[in-house]
Amino acid sequence: MKQKSKKIFITGGAGYVGSVLIPKLLDKGHQVTSYDLMIFGQTLQKHKKLNIIRGDIRDFNLLNKSLEGHDTVIHLACISNDPSFELDPELGKKINLDSFAPLVESSIKNNIKKFIYASSSSVYGIKKMKNVTEEMPLEPLTDYSRFKADCEKILSKYTSDNFCTVVLRPSTVHGYSPRQRLDLVVNILTNLAFHKREISVFGGEQLRPNIHINDMVRAYELFVDLDVSKINGKIYNVGAENKTVNEIALEVKKIIGSDVTIKKVHSDDNRSYHTSSNKILNELNFKTQYDVSQGIRDLLEAFINKKLINTFDNDNFFNVKKMMSLHLK
Repeated sequence: MKQKSKKIFITGGAGYVGSVLIPKLLDKGHQVTSYDLMIFGQTLQKHKKLNIIRGDIRDFNLLNKSLEGHDTVIHLACISNDPSFELDPELGKKINLDSFAPLVESSIKNNIKKFIYASSSSVYGIKKMKNVTEEMPLEPLTDYSRFKADCEKILSKYTSDNFCTVVLRPSTVHGYSPRQRLDLVVNILTNLAFHKREISVFGGEQLRPNIHINDMVRAYELFVDLDVSKINGKIYNVGAENKTVNEIALEVKKIIGSDVTIKKVHSDDNRSYHTSSNKILNELNFKTQYDVSQGIRDLLEAFINKKLINTFDNDNFFNVKKMMSLHLK
């Protein structure tokens, strides 16, 4: 049975995940609005059903006006990852936390029926158990992850029969995107291996939950289509494999080439995340289709075909470098 076309509003639509997600939604016949500052450039192709707005999540007047006529919101926009956030904690708080409740309230005023929030698996903090489920207490270690957890609590207060809310806690995404990030663990190691033929592993025993960008996009597509009665007010981990950084490095070496050397470096960074995605499998039958090796191969192909060049000096591939160069206020 063909799904009804939706009018979808995506904050951060020109970002790493958004620039892969939006073409997929358009292919399904949905109408999409991308609302993004586009500080990393315009990565979206023109389409008759795509409306591109260069907008700041803190510009509440423009945001409220732009939300009109939509029925679904996917909120991806944020200052991503801890190092980028720590460059300007005040700015991070304004974008990641202070702007959240006004966005939710504006969504309700504009009769949005479904609000999908991209949280993070980092909200769990360090856990000893290998299968961290959605019911486990949140113990975020940084302001970035604390504000993600705070936004989850804020969103839950607005949940109603007329306003469906769902929270996704994604694992660390990997793979190729038109708006590439090379500051995520699988992508970092693959870039180093291909171009430098040497990987530096800091520590190595830290676990990281991983998900291929195509599976992350498939998850958002699923939640757009699902009936609100199945997901309203719920929280789902979305991940594929929990691997140590050492295991990822060995997988990279296997695919990129036996001449790649792995250099071990001591690290006091004890952040270790490992999540269970059994809930989304059991309740919604969502199964990932891609593994870490596929993400590495996708990047290898992109490097060989020169889709990604100047991969250590181009600020657009690294959130921290870009944030440092922009001096956003």
